[in-house]
Amino acid sequence: MRIQLVLLTLMFGLSLNAQAILPLKERARVMEEIQHHRFTELLPELMKAHKIDAWVLITREYNEDPVVKTMLPPTWLNARRRTILVFTLDSKTGELSRAAITRYPFGKLIPSVWKKDEEPNQMKALADYLTERNPKKIGINTSENYGIVDGLAHTDYRLFEEALSSSLKKRLVSAESLATAWIETRTPREMVVYNQLVEITHNIIAEAFSTKVITPGVTTTDDVVWWLRQKVIALGLKTWFHPTIDVQRTGNSDLYAFDGKSKFDIIQPGDLVHCDFGITYLDLNTDCQELAYVLRRGEKQAPKELADALADGNRVQDLFTERFKTGRTGNETLAMALEAGRAEGLRPQIYTHPLGLYGHSAGTTFGMWDSQEGVPGSGDWPLHENTVYAIELNTKVYIETWEKDVRIMLEEAGYFGPDGFVYVNKRQTELFLIGK
Repeated sequence: MRIQLVLLTLMFGLSLNAQAILPLKERARVMEEIQHHRFTELLPELMKAHKIDAWVLITREYNEDPVVKTMLPPTWLNARRRTILVFTLDSKTGELSRAAITRYPFGKLIPSVWKKDEEPNQMKALADYLTERNPKKIGINTSENYGIVDGLAHTDYRLFEEALSSSLKKRLVSAESLATAWIETRTPREMVVYNQLVEITHNIIAEAFSTKVITPGVTTTDDVVWWLRQKVIALGLKTWFHPTIDVQRTGNSDLYAFDGKSKFDIIQPGDLVHCDFGITYLDLNTDCQELAYVLRRGEKQAPKELADALADGNRVQDLFTERFKTGRTGNETLAMALEAGRAEGLRPQIYTHPLGLYGHSAGTTFGMWDSQEGVPGSGDWPLHENTVYAIELNTKVYIETWEKDVRIMLEEAGYFGPDGFVYVNKRQTELFLIGK
């Protein structure tokens, strides 16, 4: 896979150097090329696989359908007025047509076909376009399982349905499977970006978990949180959620990291420090949890118990990802991994989610922290190739010298493809040492 990424990098003009973050104009160029590839190569395959002849997306400015937001031209920050996109697939030729029933072309990739002077009613123009195309199935973005693909607003649906003939109304179907596939599927070009994006994320965490940022006995967990936010802005990037920094130490509960107190605590020597941090770049997102130990005076490494505890966390990761198989559901994979972990004497929790165009994305879900028996709906979605997940989980480990449990909370971006599972850009196997 590494060779493939390097070749794609040379072809695509991207650098694997994590610090080579592109200026905005170059980002727009790359994003447009990725979108063009997704529209011309990926979307026809998905529409054919999910047996949708026409996919209609309707949205309005500032109330954007989340799927439409993944298609916005790089120079558009929002939809304009009422935006209507129609993708139609010719079943005989396999050719995909892209059309915008709008006053403006949808960027450079989707031309406007609405002549308002001839047909002032936008929904009537949409209905006429569909009548001309005569699709067997018309997919619309409605879904009970994923909010991301349930973006067709009630008003837009009502107006659309009123404009359709009785014949076309009968052809309306949920585009849930198609829209989810669009959201979850990663192309080779996107994976080049992902490799770089995760490396940037790791580098920022490494700097945060150092004495450049943390002075034990002085720096608070909240100080580090805001350092992370400021660092990301300084790099010209953004976070998709407010980061978390918390600590576990002797004398507090293993749940201390989840309550409000630890989020404003002073970081002390001997603490096990945990972060939850993710950034956005070129339309993709990361979600990463890693751990650091604050060295006490005279220490050169973390206590063996904590190092061994991290190894237990890595073992849970392995037992989980080794069970990834095309077509296997998230709930099935979750049950198998938990059983395997418990059989080895581990105490795991798994709550892994799809990752990509959104942080908490649409696709196969493997448990939630409060749903270890499986997740109805999204957990029943089968695993597909060319998808990325935040491998998020923890295992409780009893630390003898602390006389208490700690939670080894880990999260790393992982890719599942034709050759199986691989981490997008490595994973943590050693604790960061603050004060080394």
